Amino acid sequence: MSTTWVIIIIVLVLGVVIGNITLLKYSARFKFPTPSNPYDESDDDSNKGSESASTSPKDQDKNSNTPMK
Repeated sequence: MSTTWVIIIIVLVLGVVIGNITLLKYSARFKFPTPSNPYDESDDDSNKGSESASTSPKDQDKNSNTPMK
């Protein structure tokens, strides 16, 4: 290989490496938004609510008004 091709390859490799380093430095300044609630509590509420949702409010009132023996 001639000296010209070696220099061209070295310049291209250095350009890619320096370009990636500058891109990393530039992207490090960005702040990514964090989710306000990382844990979705609605999943737990829906499971707990399914037990009480199986009885209607009228049935719950009947059960709460019955005298204990």
